[in-house]
Parts: sequence; structure tokens; C-alpha cells
Amino acid sequence: MFEFLFKRPADKSDTPAGKSAQASPNPAPQPSQTSVLRAQQAEKVGALAGDEAAAVEFILQSDFSELRLAAAEHVHTAAQLEKVHAAMRNTDRRVAKLMQSRLDALRHHQAELGRGQACIDQAEALLKDDKLSPNQVADLDRRWSVIAAPELAEQFNAIRTRLAQRLEAQVTLQRAMIDSLTALRALGAGDLRAADLAERLDAMAQAQAAALAAPEHASLPRSLTNEFASEHARLTASLGALEQGQSAVIARETALAEWRATPPGAFNQEQLKKAWQQLPPAAPAEAADLQQRFEELLALVPAPVATPGKAAKESRKNTPAQAPDQHFLDALDAMEAALQQGSLGSAAEMDKILKDSKGTRLTPALSERLAHARAELKRLSDWARWGGNVSREELIKAVEQLTTQKLAMSELAKKVGSMRERWKALDTLSGAAPKSLWERFDAACSAAYAPAAAHFKHLADERHTNAAKAQALIAEAAQETAKLAEGESVDWKHMAATVQRMRLAWSHLGAIDRKEKKRLDHEFTDALNTLQAPLEQQRKNEVAEREAMIAQVAALDAHDRHALDTLRALQERWQEHARALPLERKSEQALWQKFRAACDAVFARRKESANAADAERRSHQEAKDAISARLEHAAGEPDAVAHAARLLREAAAEWNAIGAVPRANEAKVDKRYHAAIAALQHHVDAAKREASRAQASALRDKLRLCQELEAQVAAGGEQAASCDWAARWSALPALDATYERTLKARFDAALAASGDGRAAFAALLEKNSAPLLHEILRLEIVAGIDSGSEFARERLKLQVETLQSSLKSGQKPGNQAAHFLPLCAMPALVDERTASRIDHLFTRIARDDKSKAGK
Repeated sequence: MFEFLFKRPADKSDTPAGKSAQASPNPAPQPSQTSVLRAQQAEKVGALAGDEAAAVEFILQSDFSELRLAAAEHVHTAAQLEKVHAAMRNTDRRVAKLMQSRLDALRHHQAELGRGQACIDQAEALLKDDKLSPNQVADLDRRWSVIAAPELAEQFNAIRTRLAQRLEAQVTLQRAMIDSLTALRALGAGDLRAADLAERLDAMAQAQAAALAAPEHASLPRSLTNEFASEHARLTASLGALEQGQSAVIARETALAEWRATPPGAFNQEQLKKAWQQLPPAAPAEAADLQQRFEELLALVPAPVATPGKAAKESRKNTPAQAPDQHFLDALDAMEAALQQGSLGSAAEMDKILKDSKGTRLTPALSERLAHARAELKRLSDWARWGGNVSREELIKAVEQLTTQKLAMSELAKKVGSMRERWKALDTLSGAAPKSLWERFDAACSAAYAPAAAHFKHLADERHTNAAKAQALIAEAAQETAKLAEGESVDWKHMAATVQRMRLAWSHLGAIDRKEKKRLDHEFTDALNTLQAPLEQQRKNEVAEREAMIAQVAALDAHDRHALDTLRALQERWQEHARALPLERKSEQALWQKFRAACDAVFARRKESANAADAERRSHQEAKDAISARLEHAAGEPDAVAHAARLLREAAAEWNAIGAVPRANEAKVDKRYHAAIAALQHHVDAAKREASRAQASALRDKLRLCQELEAQVAAGGEQAASCDWAARWSALPALDATYERTLKARFDAALAASGDGRAAFAALLEKNSAPLLHEILRLEIVAGIDSGSEFARERLKLQVETLQSSLKSGQKPGNQAAHFLPLCAMPALVDERTASRIDHLFTRIARDDKSKAGK
């Protein structure tokens, strides 16, 4: 990965800096530039001030995640949230999660508003419904209680208040109707005069009409209104009888008052009894009191004078020949008790028993009791017959009104049946009815029952039709069973659908005659069980197969790379099995819940692993960013050249040891790292070039100092002795150890020759002039530098020799910096031309040094 670090820097097209520049035209900003850019973008975030469009544009362009997150706080509308979420889904997870949460909140709020509006629509529909019930309002309250829509609360509360007012009005109206019915019943048990009763009944009828015309009259129970109407009609019909009874009471009280005011001798007991019996019968409630007052008055009136014949009869009656037995007395007591209670049937039965006792001799007191009891029975029977005819008229009117009432057929049949039972009861209590009344009653009952009769006939036809449908279902089940027994290939899905369809059709058959229902149910159950037995066995096998698939999902390794493929294959198999044979809904749902839970567990484990991997990748990114930052910091330090190679090696080792980073940020992290390496390498190369130039300059200066010293020594030595050559040497920068040692030896030799050995040294200088030119020419050939036209012949000859020498030795011509050492170590006299040629060679020395440093 770092091969470019070891390439020769002489070829600039292959340098890392050159590659980095080609790969990244916009290198990563330096730390100071990053801070400035971050500060500028932070100012933009602070200036957003709720500008959603500007916030979205900033998020899409910013490179700083924390600033994007801060700008995301200004995005709230659904369209902008969708835009930012789509752009940041694979780039900035925090911003994407924030956008997703707000989108979810918006969608949830819209759903709540929709449910709230549906509740308001339902409330408005209930408000318009004539038959509002408390259960509907309670159900509406339950639906609203789980809805969070504050914007609609005021509107809903207003409608709910109106509904509460309607319910309160219904309760008030129903309570008033119950109170009116209670008061009406109390009137029937009261002792009001007929005029007062009629006035109260009229007032109650008006109140009832007002209640039926009220806005909430539809909420009144029909049974309550019918009972009120029936009770009111009964009391209205009894007004005539009440008036007659009250008139009879007044007549009897008037007669008693007149008889009390008459002198005692004006009447006898027989006359008073006949006059009392001729008066109209009083109501049973006052009859006993009037009878007691009459008997008290009768005791004060003298008895009639008995004739001889009567005396004989009385004497015969008083003979104790045959006294009444205890059975007779018990029957008489029971008859009187029945009359006292108003039970005419029991009293008539007791009278029949008393009439069968013909041979019994009664005492005058018993005869008086029996006569009084029979007179009371006759009176009550007359009243009962009259009242029975009145009641029959009321029954006829009630039956005739049934045709105008919209009653259910069952209720209508019950009404007609109860009317006939009441007619029979009246026959028992009040005697047989006149034929004309019976014909009217029977015709009215037949006309009222006609719709019910047609309805019940229709129901009977439906029962016969349903029985035929049931028989057809049984035949179809038997046919399917026969196909199954033949061993044909079974379509289990069709079989399950057939069983389900038959069972549903049987449950929707409707009513069947009871005598056939039990038989048909038994036959259908047997046929369906026979058909369903193999289906149930197949379903058991299918359940086992589904359980096995659930176990396979549970056993999956979530970290396996093929886990998702296996899971998808199992899901497809599950769908195929579900399509091939649907199970019972409860079993299907339970197994599906288990299978989905197992799949969710696999996905959860993978998600957990992915989250851990994401966290690990983020930590890797932080570590790599730290390496890039360290390299960027080192690129700005002036002394980075000394430890640049070590820093690059350590950075490369650390970089290779660190794992993968998030895929979305991988290119960015690599780009920063390579840019940091390129910047550091550029800094090192620049420092090395500067050092090479400094070395070349120092080498040239020291070589020139040596040449100047040698020229002075060759010229005579006086000036050489007078000059401080050592100080001048020490003032120059130190060279590379090899060059420093070589030139130092040459300098010291020249300096030493300035004394006694001057002549020998001068001769050496003269002697080395030709080898020096030969060495320079050789170096120029190696370096590829032109030597001039005057050296063309010698250069060609030397090139041929050099080439032949290289071919013989198997070595290629090189340009090592060590080739210049002989030149530096050779003391010789140089002229201007030679010095110029040596200067041209210094550039090659610098390149060789850089090449050596790069390696």
C-alpha cells in the first residue's frame, strides 16, 4: 500500500504527492481550515431562526454531523422531513433517525385526527338519530377515550354535550311516563267521584299526548305507552259503571235517611225489605256498610203480625226434627266469605252445594243468613253480568284497535290470544255472552290475527325450505365422503374450504321444525365428522410441519452469512403450506405468531450484531481519523523530517491493524488519510530538497575553498600562510560524513603543504590536472551532461571504454553519488572552465543524495 514511499523522488510523475494531487483535486483542509469552516457553518446554524428551507439546504451541504443535527431541529413539515431522511439515510444515522421519528409522529397524529373525525361523524349521526340509546353514547365515549386529538376536543365536547342533553331529556320523559302510569293506577284504586275521575283522566290524556309529541318520544318504551293507553281506556270505560254505582249508593243513603225520619209504626220489616231490594244495587265497596245500616234500621222496626197459617208454618220450621249438619254450615260460611271477597265463582259453587241439601230443616236465623247470602249473590251476579258486558265491549274495542297498531307478529299473536283468554274468563265469571257480542269479538280477533297468521304461514314455509337445504347439505357431505373413499387425489385446501362452507351454511340455515331439527343435526354431524376426520389428520401433520419450520428458524445462527437466505426460504415454504392447507383460524394464528416471533428474534439478533458492528466501525473511524489528524499535525511541524519515516511506518501499521469503517464514510476517511500522507511527504520532500541544496552549496563552497587553498599553495604559499584557513573551513556547514572526511583530508593535506612540502604538493597538483579532466569527463558521461565540442573525441572514446567495461563486468552504468568521491579527493589545479564543469555536476550529487535518502 505504501510502495510509493520507496520510489525515487527524481521521477516527479510517480511521487505520492503527484498521485494524491491527481486522485484528489481538492485535498482535505488543514486543521486550522477545518476549524474556520466549522465556525462559519455554526454561525449559519445559529442564523437559521426557524427557516426550514434554509435548514434543509444546510443539512444537505454540511460536512459536520453535529451541525447537521442542530439544523435538523428546524425541520418539521412532512415533505422536508422526507427529503432530508432520503438524503441522510446512508450518511448521517442520527439525523435520519430524528427525521424518521418526526415522520412517524406526524403519521400517528394524522391517524389520530382521522379516528377523531370518525368519532365526530358518528356523534353527529347519533345526534340526528331519533332512537338514541345510552349504549351508543357509551360506545362513542370508549372510542374517544383512546384518541389523542386535542384539535378536535372542543368540537367533540360540544356534540357530546348535546347528546348528554338528549339523554337527560329521554330520562326525564321516561320518568314522567312512569309517574303518570303510577298515578293512573292509583286513580283506579282510589275513591274519587266520577266527575273528579273524568277530570283527572282528561288531564292525564293531555299530558300523555304532550309526551308523545315531545322530541324524544321515540325513546319511550312501547310497552309503557301501550300499558298507559290500556289502563286509561279501562278507567274511561268504567266511568259509567262508577256513576251508576255512586247513584245507587246515593239512592240507598237517601232511602235510609227517609226511613229513619219516618215514625216507627209507619212501616214493618217486610215492607222495608221489599223496598230495599227494589233499590238499584250499590257498589261492592259500600254495599256492606249500607247493608249493616239497613239491618240496624230493620231491628228498630216492628215485625209483621203473623196469620194462623203462617204460625203453623213457623211452628213446623221450628221443630227440631232435622237440624243442619256441619257440612252445611261450613258451606254457608264459605259462601259468605266468598261473597265478602267478591269471588262470585266460589260463591256460586257453594250455593250449588247448599241447594243439594234439600232435606235439611233450617232455623229462622240460618234461613235468614241463607236468604241474605243468596240475595247478595244475585245482586253481585247482576253486577258481574253488567260489568262483564261492559268489559266485553272494551275487549272488542281493544281488539279492533290492534289492526291500527304496528306490533310485532309474535306480540300480536300473544295479544289476540290473551284477549280470547280474557273473554273465556269473563264467561266463567259473568256468564255467557250474547251471541251478537261473541260474533263481533270473533270477527275482530280473526281480522287482527290475519297478518300474524300469514306471517306464521310464511315462517312455516321457510322452515320447510330450510329443511330441504339442510338435506341438500347432508347429501353434498355424503358425496364428498364418497369421493374421499374412492382414493382420488385430495385437494386439501378445497376440502377445508368445503367443510368450512358447509359448516357456515348450516349455521345460517334458519329455523327448522323441531321434530326434524334433531334428526337433521344428527345426520349432518355424522356426515361432517366422517368427511373431516382425514382433514383433521392432515392438519395435525401440517401443524407438525409448521412446528418443525419454527424450530428450524429458532436454530438459525443469526451471524451466519446464509441465515437470511435460509430464513427467506423458510418463509416461502410457510406461505406455500398456508396456501395448500389453511388451518383452523385459532391454530393458524397461534402458529403464525410463534413463527413470526422466531423470525423477529433472528432479525433482532442480526440487528444487534449490526449495531455492534456499526459501533465498532465508528470506533475504527475515530481511530483512523486520529491517525489522519496526527499526520496532519506532523505535516505542519518544522522538525517533522527527522521522524517522518518512522511516523509513516507507525501510521501504516496502525492503519492496517484497524478494521473497516462505515461504508458511507469509507471514501471520506481514506481521502483524508491519503491527503495527510501526501501533505507530510510533500513537507519531507521539500525539507530534503532544501537540505540537499544546502549540502550541494556547502560541498561546492568547501571544494572551492580547497581549490583556492591549493591554488595559493601552488602560487607561492605566502598568502596561504597569512590567511586563517581553518576558521574559514569551520564557518562552512558540515557535510555528509563521507564527503566531509574526504574534503577534510584534502584540505588538511593542502594546508600542511603550505609549509615545507609546497614544491611536492605543487607537482602533485600539476600531475592530477589531466586525471581530473578525465574524471570530470567520465562523470559527465555518467550524468548525461554535455562536455563541450573540444572534448568530443575524448568523450566518445571514453564512452566506448565505459560501455565495454560495463558489458564485461555485467554491471550497468550507475549514477551513484559515490562516483563523485574521487573527484572530491583528487587535489589538482583547475581553471574557470573546469570549475564551471564541476558546478554542473553538483546537481547530480543532490539527486543522488535524495535518492539515497528515499531508499
